[in-house]
Amino acid sequence: MLNLIAAALGDDPSNASALLAGLLDSAMDAIITVDSRQRIVLCNRAAERLFGWPREQLLGEPIDKLIPVRFRATHAAHITRFGATGVTSRRMGGVTAIKGMRANGEEFPMDASISHLDTPNGHLYTVILRDITVRVLAEERHVRLSARLAGLLDSAMDGIITVDEGQRIVMYNRAAERIFGWPPDEAIGQPLGKLMPERFRQAHGDHIRRFGEHGVTSRRMGDGRLIMGRRADGEEFPMDASISQLDTVDGKLFTVILRDATERVRAQEERSEFAVAAQAIREEEKTRVARELHDELAQSLTALKMDTIWIREHARQSPEETSVKITGMLDMLDRAVASTRRIAADLRPLLLDDLGLGPAIDWLATNFTQRSGVKVVLDVPEDLDLREPYATAVFRIVQESLQNIAKHAQAHSAAVSVTIAPHMIRLEVRDDGKGFSPTATRRPESLGLMGLQERAQLLKGSVEIDSAPGRGTSVVVRIPVNEQDARA
Repeated sequence: MLNLIAAALGDDPSNASALLAGLLDSAMDAIITVDSRQRIVLCNRAAERLFGWPREQLLGEPIDKLIPVRFRATHAAHITRFGATGVTSRRMGGVTAIKGMRANGEEFPMDASISHLDTPNGHLYTVILRDITVRVLAEERHVRLSARLAGLLDSAMDGIITVDEGQRIVMYNRAAERIFGWPPDEAIGQPLGKLMPERFRQAHGDHIRRFGEHGVTSRRMGDGRLIMGRRADGEEFPMDASISQLDTVDGKLFTVILRDATERVRAQEERSEFAVAAQAIREEEKTRVARELHDELAQSLTALKMDTIWIREHARQSPEETSVKITGMLDMLDRAVASTRRIAADLRPLLLDDLGLGPAIDWLATNFTQRSGVKVVLDVPEDLDLREPYATAVFRIVQESLQNIAKHAQAHSAAVSVTIAPHMIRLEVRDDGKGFSPTATRRPESLGLMGLQERAQLLKGSVEIDSAPGRGTSVVVRIPVNEQDARA
């Protein structure tokens, strides 16, 4: 190079040397030349700034002075091998950054390239260096951000799946793996249609293409309706889904967020069945009350009316027979009053209004034992009393639980306990009957249990059912309540 510069400037070597020195010192990157012994024979101002050493303290020093101790042997061997290959230039460190060391001992990453030149005095190796601390920190931040984003995606409760414009899966989180049952290595790269029933694949693919054409960034899928997914085992299930799109340098990416709606759909279906059954029960109850009113009260009132007419017409002529009639009428009135009270008690026990919840539960248990023969043990505070709607809810839950025992449990005994904890009503009804599996296909008692759940949920409560074949059933209901509302 010196000869070329000299030719351009004439034959004055001093001018060429000055120009070369100026060019080197104006360079933004650090430039260092070492001889065959790897001692520094040239360094520019950028090298002074980069390493923090003045030039006079570098010239003649081994290049190791600028390298952390643990890398010096490897670095020296690298330069030696490079000189032996005959290659004139190459990058140093491969795809990884190499380490430099400043005058204050601070280590930092560098990009480096090396070249060598044969001279009459031996090999010269020139290294061009650039401090890449900022770039490495940015890359590390990117890696940390990517790891954090991956962690967030994998911790999400909903399935998250990203597909490219060809609708092939490029991202698939752990929730999606749990929902569909496919491991990531069997899902990534596959068409999205793999995760849905075959009969819906064409329509779903068209939906995504139309969505990409409209330019809308996000929307719900299925037009408000549930869409169907398909698990690895072939099971179909309903899903809630939303889709969003993002333009990238590699094309559009579509991200679908999915939620398994199986339990919600099942609950809706059960609620519909319960509503139908509850309506049927109400109609049956109305029919029963109407029949009892007709068969007992209406007939008694008709007989009383006929006897009253007879007394009006025969009271003076037949005083003794009139007295007998009146006695019969009084007996009939007593029976009518008893029937009225029984019908009213079946609809809503007056004890609940007159004496409170504790006596009403006691009456309910006694009446249940008389009708079914199942002994009931009560653990209910004597002074138990609650404001409405809590009192009626607890009474009805106990009533329906005992009815379920009578219909299905084949029990010999049952127990009812009610406790008032801070801000909570806890009710438990258990029996020693045949039990059942709560996870099995819905049984006849399910509607009764669903009725308990409906009553509890109306008051923001919860129901826990513990049962198994052969070991009875326990129903625990917890209803939150404010302290001022707990006591009447």
